[in-house]
Amino acid sequence: MKANRKFTYNPDYAVPPGETIREQMEHYGWSQQELATRLDTTPQTINRIFKGEQPITLETANKLERVLGAPARFWNNLELNYQEGLTKLADRQRLQSDLNWLKTIPVAELRKRQAIPVTKDQVEQLGNVLTFYGVGNVKAWRDLWEEPAVAARRSSCFASHPGAASAWLRLGQLQAQQRTCQPYDKARFTATLDEVRSFTNEPPETAVPKLIAQCATCGVAVALVPEMPKAPWSGATMWLTPEKVMILLNLRGKAEDKFWFSFFHEAGHVLHDSKKDLLINDGSENDPREERANDCAAEKLIPQSYNERIRQATSEADIKKLAVEIGVSSGLVAGRYQRLTKCWSFFKPLIRRFEWKP
Repeated sequence: MKANRKFTYNPDYAVPPGETIREQMEHYGWSQQELATRLDTTPQTINRIFKGEQPITLETANKLERVLGAPARFWNNLELNYQEGLTKLADRQRLQSDLNWLKTIPVAELRKRQAIPVTKDQVEQLGNVLTFYGVGNVKAWRDLWEEPAVAARRSSCFASHPGAASAWLRLGQLQAQQRTCQPYDKARFTATLDEVRSFTNEPPETAVPKLIAQCATCGVAVALVPEMPKAPWSGATMWLTPEKVMILLNLRGKAEDKFWFSFFHEAGHVLHDSKKDLLINDGSENDPREERANDCAAEKLIPQSYNERIRQATSEADIKKLAVEIGVSSGLVAGRYQRLTKCWSFFKPLIRRFEWKP
């Protein structure tokens, strides 16, 4: 989400339309009594309109058009602008009391990513952050992001750094919402995963766009958002609507085997877990849903039946030969070898690196 830099003026007062009426009255040399007579009302009513204590009604606007010449819409607009100004002043006072909450949000990082405009006014900044989240106030944010109903499956990172965690997820939501997708089709997505698996053989610059396009035909919006400091997650799954689900990924680790494993892990959540849950891949192993997603990703990419042969590989040629037989990139086989043997430096040159494009 790119935010345009804007410089705004926010007055700390609101001028009632009665001031304009008073100026016109004095211009014509009328007394308050004479103006009241011309408008068929009382001097007390006129005085309350002057002070902004009584609004200009549609009926009064029509009378003002006849008495003062300016069209009724002019007076109606003055009243509307006045009421809007009063509302904004009241809202600003309410926001002032929530400025401490702003310290929990990674404002500088969101500015850096051009997700919110730059401003020196803290209250205005708070309003920009609420707009970024699509909520009306801080209470609404807490109801949406801190309640168990929204994040049924929490990461410890979410609990300790909800601002950073929610910001990363929100950036993903905004990106995913812009993706045009067909309605979700489970059978089609299941079949698509076999085709996506073959994308691992292609360079990242062609494989990732194809991944995004192919998943969109199944109702799956793949979003790519760099990790947020204090929220070092590999991926997340969230249903945006009953017919559209987001798979959110970053390039944490920047290795192709980790990227593709994260995607297939999240795909496992899409296929097997509740639409009501927010599933976060934070590396935890105490949740059966995460374990199932891990098993699903591992088996889909490289069936376990190949594990022993991969473990016994002794050269890059062995790894490449197995990769051709399995139908995935050499980097994925090399990554599986490292996990099986714990020899993290072996065959490392075969694993391609992903980089964010500016």
